Amino acid sequence: MNARSGFEVRLYSWLNERIPLQRVMHFLADKSVPQHKHSFWYFFGGLALFFFMIQVFTGILLALYYKPTPDQAYESVRFIITQVEFGWLIRSLHSWSANLMIASLFIHMFSTFLMKAYRKPRELMWVTGVFLLFLVLGFGFTGYLLPWDTTAYFATLIGTEVPRTMPLVGSYGVGLLKGGDEVGPETLTRMYALHIVVLPLLTIVFVSLHILLSQVFGSSVPIGIKEKKVPLPFFPNFVYLDLISWSIGF
Repeated sequence: MNARSGFEVRLYSWLNERIPLQRVMHFLADKSVPQHKHSFWYFFGGLALFFFMIQVFTGILLALYYKPTPDQAYESVRFIITQVEFGWLIRSLHSWSANLMIASLFIHMFSTFLMKAYRKPRELMWVTGVFLLFLVLGFGFTGYLLPWDTTAYFATLIGTEVPRTMPLVGSYGVGLLKGGDEVGPETLTRMYALHIVVLPLLTIVFVSLHILLSQVFGSSVPIGIKEKKVPLPFFPNFVYLDLISWSIGF
């Protein structure tokens, strides 16, 4: 026991010399979350982040077996569901967490809007949140084609024609998504690249910026709402409640 404790102390000291752990802990300990009758809305942002982490984890596992070619895509999905051990569970988790992530983001966005949490100085938090919503919707759209079945094909055929309504760049946007005149192999390749490379990288950037701004400015109190005298410490109290909401979501 003493040897283990000594190792933990040395490990913490080694990390603390290279990473300002004490400063981070002090910052989290000093940060607090307002308590009022609408405080429960604060949890939906963290819940959306939790579902995104499930998407990343399950998406990596699915990518190990998925083959993004027209003649193998559908069969690879069937193989994942029927042959890969727990493949059906991983795909179900990926599908359900995608739907729940979108639902959580919409709830988070509407609660932010209705509570006017976009007020100065939190305008950039609102802008990054709106970008994240569009990115998540992009995940849903690009991922819908990947099984390469009849429903996915015709849904993508309709969806890729939507940018055509945009002036000047509409036709270019359609060609960029399709990779040609028709929905075909190039479309599948481009959707797959967007789904597993472009959108995740952009999402990580905007999530990091959104979380950073959230930590700096904290949670907004709605206009006209009386705040309780004692705010809730962010760490460990709010983090503990956040973990409970994640457990319920899982």
